[in-house]
Amino acid sequence: MPIRPLGLAFQIGSEVRTHLIDTSRIERLGRRERAILVGVVLPGGTHNVDDPLDEIRGLAKTADLDVVGTMLQKRQQVDIATYIGSGKVEELKGLVAAYEADVVVFDNDLGPGQTRNLERALEVKVIDRTEVILDIFATHAQTHEAHLQVELAQLEYAMPRLKRMWTHLSRYKGGIGVRGPGEKQLEEDRRLVVHRIQELKAKLGKIQARKEREVAGRGAFPTVSLVGYTNAGKSTLMNALTDAKVLVEDKLFATLDTRTRKWRFHGGGAALLSDTVGFIRNLPHSLVASFKATLEEARQADLLLHVVDASSPEAEMQIQAVEQVLEELGLKDHPTLLVLNKVDKAPDQSYLDVLRAHHRDAITISAAKGEGLDVLERAVRSALLDRALDAEIETGVADGRVLAYLAQHAQIESRTYDEDRDRVVLQCRLPRRCLDFLYEHGAQVNLRPTGERLYA
Repeated sequence: MPIRPLGLAFQIGSEVRTHLIDTSRIERLGRRERAILVGVVLPGGTHNVDDPLDEIRGLAKTADLDVVGTMLQKRQQVDIATYIGSGKVEELKGLVAAYEADVVVFDNDLGPGQTRNLERALEVKVIDRTEVILDIFATHAQTHEAHLQVELAQLEYAMPRLKRMWTHLSRYKGGIGVRGPGEKQLEEDRRLVVHRIQELKAKLGKIQARKEREVAGRGAFPTVSLVGYTNAGKSTLMNALTDAKVLVEDKLFATLDTRTRKWRFHGGGAALLSDTVGFIRNLPHSLVASFKATLEEARQADLLLHVVDASSPEAEMQIQAVEQVLEELGLKDHPTLLVLNKVDKAPDQSYLDVLRAHHRDAITISAAKGEGLDVLERAVRSALLDRALDAEIETGVADGRVLAYLAQHAQIESRTYDEDRDRVVLQCRLPRRCLDFLYEHGAQVNLRPTGERLYA
């Protein structure tokens, strides 16, 4: 089986242009690409204090790279030419030679010029954090929608880097250069990329509009969406609550495509539960923009469950990273419950106590072991009811459809029967989404303004 070389590949016209080196030697050896990880810690950066390269190491593992070496540098500011400075470039060149590395992976976002200068100096492929994430997304995309979203993000990333890709191919694979005919071809590629980006945005715009109608049309049940850092255990939690059989892997970004399943509450009633793509520190803006249709489930949800890996020493940083992405999506003030997952794997009780002290309203669970799920269910039901309407509903005593609907979706506080008219009046609390159903089936609805709880 040929090895998939890490890099950026995309369709231009009738051919596929790929940013990669000649991998024939790698394929002959029958091994994965050897990678050296490089991290630059800048003032105010968000990194694991004990192991700043921990996350990029996880990304490299997910991308199927063989990490053979690392380099870490603390700087006050980046070097404009090579990001790490000439001295470190020479040191890195020695590491590449010593470990026979095929690729150097930066846990930072490099500019096109910095990448070009580093590749010239190191004579191996150099990729940054965003390119690794894009590669993982491209590998894990399953649906047509996800493929379109990933392709758009890839092309927007590649646009300012086309010139570097042409020189890269000419150097390693004997491709066209950047002078004469090569320059004309480069301009043609740019026009094709711009056209393809416009085409993808139009297609995704239609998908997002359809998704908005689809999500908004789910009027029968309240909706709950799982959000959180990648690998926080969202898919495991969804499987535990709904028996959804969603793929669960100990890898970053195992889930890209949203799945929605019915969550039946033990006390009666149900909600629609959606699993969404995980977030990550410094998530590329192009990916956030591209995945708006996928994240529509979260945007339209009545309630968000922010799932956190409570066993991670970087739990607080991950919470902040997710909140930052939610803010970008306009969900900063959306009703949210914080769920501390994987408490069974926490390093010690004192660590968990500190985390709980910082987030007193958080719910602690272990999705893998099924612990705390009953507490979570009660909290979700309560939160959904808190966002409901206090109403007086009048209908016929024989109207089984309306009465069954209210029994499933509302909290009924009292019933008063009028035997002379064969009517029943119910005082209840119910989600606003239920009103359309009640009006359509002839029920009389009188809202109690003083107790009204509006949806945001």
